[in-house]
Amino acid sequence: MSIRHGAMTRRAAAAALAAVALTVSLTACGGDEKGSDGAEGGKSTSAPPGKEETKPSDGNTVPDTTKTLATINGSNGFQIVIHSAARDDGGFLTVSGVVKNTSSKRQFPPLQWNGEENQVKRTGPSFAGMTLVDKVGKKRYYVLRDTDGFPLTTTGLSGVDAGRSVDFFAQFPSPPNETDKVDLQLPLMPSATIEIS
Repeated sequence: MSIRHGAMTRRAAAAALAAVALTVSLTACGGDEKGSDGAEGGKSTSAPPGKEETKPSDGNTVPDTTKTLATINGSNGFQIVIHSAARDDGGFLTVSGVVKNTSSKRQFPPLQWNGEENQVKRTGPSFAGMTLVDKVGKKRYYVLRDTDGFPLTTTGLSGVDAGRSVDFFAQFPSPPNETDKVDLQLPLMPSATIEIS
């Protein structure tokens, strides 16, 4: 009788513990959606396809927008301004800047900017077709992909109104430390040499 009573007590205790664990985990999931700091909490590094808004640049970007590494003028009405090409501690190189519509009408980014791989095509509009070329090391670097095959770059870029600009980033494997310059290439745009910081 005491063995049976002990087993029932253990089951009741286990059920109570499971209920407490569920309550704690549900409470932990309901945090502040803006994040702990207002500056970065509302921004994500890789938005799901079609979720990123196309809006004018407000100048509150992480890189110093007063510095310009390169300006690329395309015949399609787009201008790419590169503000930063910085190495990260994890062995990555993050290129960031703005894409501007210099034409007098709304423009849509070319499909070629998305890249040709099947994995990145499902992402929708992006900068996955951007590459970096290290002429000295004779290597080409492609935009990194996450474990699900999504590119580590700005996605969801739709039409850009005349005179407006949109911030973008693209993350690459970092070239060797002795490489201080690379050529940035984006389909249908002229290439430009940028300096790595």
